[in-house]
Amino acid sequence: MTADADTDRTDTGFTLTRRTFVGTSVALGGAVAAATVLSGCDSDTPDTAEPATTTVRMRINGQERELEVDNRTSLLDMLRERAGLPGTKKGCDQGACGACTILVDGVRINSCLTLAVMHDGADIVTVEGLERNGRLHPLQQAFIDHDGLQCGYCTPGQILSGIGCIREGHNRSREEVAEWMSGNLCRCGAYRNIVDAVMSVREA
Repeated sequence: MTADADTDRTDTGFTLTRRTFVGTSVALGGAVAAATVLSGCDSDTPDTAEPATTTVRMRINGQERELEVDNRTSLLDMLRERAGLPGTKKGCDQGACGACTILVDGVRINSCLTLAVMHDGADIVTVEGLERNGRLHPLQQAFIDHDGLQCGYCTPGQILSGIGCIREGHNRSREEVAEWMSGNLCRCGAYRNIVDAVMSVREA
């Protein structure tokens, strides 16, 4: 009988072809992989990994606060969910819209891009901390007077960014204000009125 290059007859009379060999190998490999995966799904295996937490101490809107947070918590989520200050808005959560702008040690930052544990001991100001003795901050009032808001979602971040812009001295012209506040987006398109509000506080 002529030998076929793709076959091999064993002593038991079973003819092993290349196709049979490959198919059997794949089946066995799949069974081993499945057994490995299923062994990791044992419901009786306790999950011993616990998220690490840190106690952070901050001065938030003039009050000393001590909060325990997961080390992975953003400063934005800590303010909204742990400190009870939802005025700081979560927009894109990627640092692109500016809705979460706050002041940290007098500097405006996007709070969604930094971890809470990185600011232990910091002095933080959110929109809730701007009024004094029942009186709005001058820029808050200016936003009302100049109709610098429509839906209002971006407004807290716009106001905090505007305060930072004024403190930084980037408000000598309308063009300069627009440039230095370009990271704060307004879906309603109230940009002209926002600039009017910032410029009115500068002039005052």
